[in-house]
Amino acid sequence: MLSQRVRDQWSGLLGRRLDVLIAGCGWPEPLDLAQMETRVIGIDEDLPVLRTSTSARKDLDSWTLGDLRSVPVPPRAFDVVYVSFLLERIEHAELVLDRLLTGLRPGGLLLVRMRDRASAYGVCDRRTPAALRRLLWRRFTPPGTVGPLPAVYEPIASREGMHSFCLVRGLMVTEDISARSGPALDGPLGKLARAACSAVETLSRGRRPASRDEVTMVIRKPQSHFARLV
Repeated sequence: MLSQRVRDQWSGLLGRRLDVLIAGCGWPEPLDLAQMETRVIGIDEDLPVLRTSTSARKDLDSWTLGDLRSVPVPPRAFDVVYVSFLLERIEHAELVLDRLLTGLRPGGLLLVRMRDRASAYGVCDRRTPAALRRLLWRRFTPPGTVGPLPAVYEPIASREGMHSFCLVRGLMVTEDISARSGPALDGPLGKLARAACSAVETLSRGRRPASRDEVTMVIRKPQSHFARLV
């Protein structure tokens, strides 16, 4: 679905090159950019597991790893900014997202995929101590899954948090889709992971659903010069 939205965006450029920024490039979720003229830049945190994953990617023209509060993001340089499973694992996520938006041209697309802190899976992920997550990661996740990565889950890493962020900044949410994609749910101990999420849903009286844990949003930056500039 996101790849089609990118293709639609490129069609509107009337042959101009499509400039794409992938924030969270260490998580290998590439867009399908076949048969389009593109320039794809990747940025992410500088962690050993992310450096290994990023260096193995073949779809990036260049990439930079470092503190996302200071990694260079040229203003209004990109037609698409794709934030791929990043917001839930970094601190100062709202500040980082504001910086990414400065790199998005008016009328450009912000594509977000994230783990929802309000889901049962999100609760289990963020409440599990870091040492225990490191111990259990390979036992619960499918082979080759990148991680374990930090589980920060600031308020913006939720459907409500993202809608509030977009409302304040004058951004238009055009699509908002839920899914269940937590890696532990399909791993060797997936049955146990799903049981844990079901227990959280029951104990929370349904406020922390087990049926979904991912939020995908398509967001457009306004063209209007009178809208708040971000």
